[in-house]
Amino acid sequence: MLEQLADLVNGDTALVRRGQHFTGAFLVEARPRVWLVHVLRGRIDKVETGPLVMPSWRFALRADEVSWQRFWRPRPAPGDHDLLALVRRGLMKFEGDLQPLMANLLYIKGVLETLRAAQVTNGATR
Repeated sequence: MLEQLADLVNGDTALVRRGQHFTGAFLVEARPRVWLVHVLRGRIDKVETGPLVMPSWRFALRADEVSWQRFWRPRPAPGDHDLLALVRRGLMKFEGDLQPLMANLLYIKGVLETLRAAQVTNGATR
């Protein structure tokens, strides 16, 4: 699903503006799958699909595939709706340099939440 992230994010001018001060790469892990998301001034430059050999990233968001699927539902249940809620429940871990993650948390949340709209557009009703 993250392969369509660039189109979804880069087409959202408000989201790109929100992330305009963020440049870097972050890892999204939905065990056992991984993606490396490269951001350049708020625009998704590219998304690499794993397996990755020695990837370089600023921070990582790690959860199992089921937790991500619940997060990406068009209308997630309470507790599945937010990255910090998943961390609080012990279903997700943040790793690496947390300063750029926390400084750009609304942007990162917005980026990952764009996949919910894709679920609605594609007709998925998980």
